Amino acid sequence: MFKAITFFLPVQFIIRKFFIILFIVVLISILNNSNSYAKNIEDYGIISLMYHRFEENKYPSTNIKIKDFKKHLDLIKENEFNFISHKEFINSINSKNLDRKILLTIDDGFKSFYENAWPILKQREIPFVIFINTETIGSSGYMGWSEIKEISSFEFVHIGNHSHTHDYLVDKSDKEIEDDLKTSIKIFKDKLNHETKFFAYPFGEYKNSYIEIVKKLGFEYGFGQHSGVMDKTKNKYELPRFPINEKYGEEKRFKTLLNTIPFPYLKILPEEKYLKPKNNPPNVKIFFFENGPNLKNINCFSNEEDKWRNSKINFISKNEIEILLDGKFVTERGRINCSLRENTGEWRWLGIQFVISNL
Repeated sequence: MFKAITFFLPVQFIIRKFFIILFIVVLISILNNSNSYAKNIEDYGIISLMYHRFEENKYPSTNIKIKDFKKHLDLIKENEFNFISHKEFINSINSKNLDRKILLTIDDGFKSFYENAWPILKQREIPFVIFINTETIGSSGYMGWSEIKEISSFEFVHIGNHSHTHDYLVDKSDKEIEDDLKTSIKIFKDKLNHETKFFAYPFGEYKNSYIEIVKKLGFEYGFGQHSGVMDKTKNKYELPRFPINEKYGEEKRFKTLLNTIPFPYLKILPEEKYLKPKNNPPNVKIFFFENGPNLKNINCFSNEEDKWRNSKINFISKNEIEILLDGKFVTERGRINCSLRENTGEWRWLGIQFVISNL
């Protein structure tokens, strides 16, 4: 009896000790995973939204209804985002962002912006950057210089450069591109005594030589139209924005958009996003950081052959993937979007846009 008890007590003790140790190991593992995850999402980046027309309902691909625009602004506030000015953007883009930030951008300078959206933004004093192409100023459907001078007088407004002609400059020679941008720079200087470091590529299209011209002329930030969240790992001359229109401004999608966070990466190949026939389809590789998120559940979609599909992914290593396209990009712009959902529900988002040469 006593021997059995003597034998049983140590076993009970050992089992108890085992479960205590097991609990500690599991707890440490959970904490480590939690800390690792926290490292991954401690930078919320900066979400940039791109609008064009307001209440011009015959242009649904570039228009947003005012009731939806107001709803967007309310959702941004309800989800505790901060609208940031261009100066705050400059101070934030090279750092980790521990709070949620929105950079609101408007392209082209349509009259409908001034008539329908500007009164709302002015009343609420919401900062934004408006990218204007100088050739169309004062023409039918666009703001004139008096309206532009009015909005630019407010401290929370910044006028960005959107070229002179808003032409398909990516198909032009380097000299033609440079001449176009120089013209817009001169006009802004003459009319507004204004200079800017912000440039938005017309149609979001660019090529490597185009980027070098943008740099040469003194711009420090180049904005495209590929989706994604800006953070300090992004090329400052290939900054993503989420295009918003009637289709993609629907409330459910907009809420999903507000739940996106950066997808940091080292580089994307090919570096040249301007595709000529011999390079189409491109051999796309994305290199991520060693200590980045687990890529196991990454999903990518692409629009080769003018049909959106779930892309085939080849894992070259744990932090390097290859997108296997099923055919050529046949529309003006080839797109690849990759996403990864984190445990807490946020979506990492990465967009790539290729321009298909017409030459």
